[in-house]
Amino acid sequence: MASLAQQFTGLRCPPLSSSRLSKPFFPPKQTHKPSALSPIVSAAVAISNAQTKERAQLKQLFEEAYERCRTDPTEGVAFTLEDFHSALDIYDFNSEMGTKVKGTVFSTDKNGALVDITAKSSAYLPVQEACIYKIKHVEEAGIVPGLKEEFVIIGENEVDDSLILSLRTIQYQLAWERCRQLQAEDVVVKGKVVSGNKGGVVALVEGLRGFVPFSQISSKSTAEELLNKELPLKFVEVDEEQSRLVFSNRKAMADSQAQLGIGSVVIGTVQSLKPYGAFIDIGGINGLLHVSQISHDRVSDIAMVLQPGDTLKVMILSHDRERGRVSLSSKKLEPTPGDMIRNPKLVFEKAEEMAQTFRQRIAQAEAMARADMLRFQPESGLTLGSDGILGPLTSDLPAEGLNLSGVSPAVES
Repeated sequence: MASLAQQFTGLRCPPLSSSRLSKPFFPPKQTHKPSALSPIVSAAVAISNAQTKERAQLKQLFEEAYERCRTDPTEGVAFTLEDFHSALDIYDFNSEMGTKVKGTVFSTDKNGALVDITAKSSAYLPVQEACIYKIKHVEEAGIVPGLKEEFVIIGENEVDDSLILSLRTIQYQLAWERCRQLQAEDVVVKGKVVSGNKGGVVALVEGLRGFVPFSQISSKSTAEELLNKELPLKFVEVDEEQSRLVFSNRKAMADSQAQLGIGSVVIGTVQSLKPYGAFIDIGGINGLLHVSQISHDRVSDIAMVLQPGDTLKVMILSHDRERGRVSLSSKKLEPTPGDMIRNPKLVFEKAEEMAQTFRQRIAQAEAMARADMLRFQPESGLTLGSDGILGPLTSDLPAEGLNLSGVSPAVES
């Protein structure tokens, strides 16, 4: 510090004049001439002007479009208001319960099928509503993707607001209509026994369950014995409103028995075999095909010729309506003796032809019997014509009767 002070000791400053203190000091004024704008600034200004002009054009376009929408909204649009209403009529439908709608199946699964009914969401067909009969998969009822069908709305799924459809409801309506028609025609139908109780059995006809009282069953079988068997039935009552369907087996059997003429050929099914013959079901009536009437050749074991479930043609030999017994024969239908054993198919094919031959033989035998009676009874005034029919005695015949010695006797096979 001492050395620094010694250095400043020798310095002297000149005194300030009063003129300098009295006048303030101002720096000299500098004058600047205006220079030209730089290139960057000029470009920015140009861009700003272009954007402003573009905004103005867009604004004008929007204003013009708004005005057109307000005054004429359909200008330049090919889809008219009438087309819009037509589209609503096509695709809009009533989704109330019981309404019938047309749809196309586009997917199936184990629980049912998805159906397109042109609604906001697809509809569902549960498997239990797919058919009037009980099925495990919709495909069993012919419901496959691409199927177009008419359905009925029966409910709505609360989870996704989709509709629940049914085919079973429509099929039930058609089944009741069919039953009313069959009742009006008074025809005999087949019904499968599916259950029973103390009063009768329940039979399935046209997919509907009907009741058959025991008093209307011709046989004395129990419900257990009739289970899963088919019975000929006639309609007694058809009431859809009360869901009441009643059948009669007795009426159906009476009609069937009335049609059984001696010598007629019927198709039957072997029901059971016994040592003395086979029981044949001919339209709900059990007839006996005795072992002696199976073939002209001796049959030692019936099971070698017939088996339960076999279908064959037989001829009616006799019918006891009071006792409900029908005697049958297949040997009368054999083209040659033993065909039932060697060629039963030929017997089936030639049955009607052989039956006609058998009936002609019977007619000839009856005619000869009547002629024998008339041979010694000319006073009766009747004679036998060439066609085997009895007629009045003509003048060109001898009064002592006909000479039938040249007629060969009929041989019963």
